[in-house]
Amino acid sequence: MPPAKVISTGPLEISRSKFRVWECAERKVVEGFTGKDAVAVVAILKSKTNAFPLSTVVIEQYRPPIDKLIIGTSDPEEEAEATALRELEEETGYRATLEDVIECSPTVVCDPGMTTAKMKLVMEYPVPHPDPGEHIVVKVVELAKLKQGFMVDARLSHFATGYDMAERVRNGLFS
Repeated sequence: MPPAKVISTGPLEISRSKFRVWECAERKVVEGFTGKDAVAVVAILKSKTNAFPLSTVVIEQYRPPIDKLIIGTSDPEEEAEATALRELEEETGYRATLEDVIECSPTVVCDPGMTTAKMKLVMEYPVPHPDPGEHIVVKVVELAKLKQGFMVDARLSHFATGYDMAERVRNGLFS
């Protein structure tokens, strides 16, 4: 990985009379422009017999900037779907195939006010195949309970909010 670099240290002119300091970070994981630096995976667990509600897989992983337990980086030549399948298995022990991919988003920016990082969201239906050597805590959480008692990535929180809103619309609460 190339070393981090300072792009600019000068003031940012907002208007002809206002200036401000703007801090940002440039993600240095992928060389050159590939359209994405990472993928976020939403693994949807669905019972064929309705034995349990729609759920997802979350992992606890330490993130130094927030000093908390809370995405996988892409190889430059790898498609987002392939990255998502590889990362899902590496991080959780769950496996899926390209046929299990429900959707792959267009490239989105993660935090355009702070970083140059870009990613794609891949949704898939996985099957558990735990790897006994992995040292990450894997949890299965009902989609409806994602926002209860977890420190989660903003994208997962927004997904949970969208799921909650869809349920409310479906139940006529926004009529």
